[in-house]
Amino acid sequence: MLKSMVVFVLSLLLINSVFALEPYVEKSLLKKIEVKYKVFAKKRFFYLQQTLDEVKDESDLEKLKAVNNFFNDVRYTSDKKLYNKKDYWATPWEFLGKDAGDCEDYVISKYFALKYLGIDVKKLFFTYVRSTKFKQPHMVLTYFKTPRSEPLILDNNNRRIFPASARKDLTPIYNFNGEILQKGKKKKSHKKWDQLKLNMKRKKI
Repeated sequence: MLKSMVVFVLSLLLINSVFALEPYVEKSLLKKIEVKYKVFAKKRFFYLQQTLDEVKDESDLEKLKAVNNFFNDVRYTSDKKLYNKKDYWATPWEFLGKDAGDCEDYVISKYFALKYLGIDVKKLFFTYVRSTKFKQPHMVLTYFKTPRSEPLILDNNNRRIFPASARKDLTPIYNFNGEILQKGKKKKSHKKWDQLKLNMKRKKI
């Protein structure tokens, strides 16, 4: 009986180890981040991993809130100041390593963190909008519980997550989610997305 119980417990431990989430940032990449951005950046990635671990078994909404709150603490800075480029899509490692970025960078980092947490990427869209408050183009991450649901808005200009109908200050232009480009400047978005995927594959920091 005791032997059977031991075998059962060992089996459970094995199953849990197989299905446990791998770290969001593997050790080899973390070492590169520490070398390039120093120890304070490394600590930010540890805190990110802790945040993700805390909500990995929670509902989609709790995951959205945690990820949105975490990345909204990063400083907003233009691509011109950071990269001397008019428009650059940074990897999550560059964004958090520098602790700065523009609206696209917030969206990209939130997207990949939520993907890591198991949220179906078909529910997540990169959405270009026009901000009537700031009178300029802007990007937010939108979450659709179902294809017909009203989307929730994750925005670096607003810490709270609201349904789209409550964001009167945003006028939607077009959206996409890596696989589906619905309308608008598709060619430009494809190029940006393809370059981002390549940089992610190369683990660009």
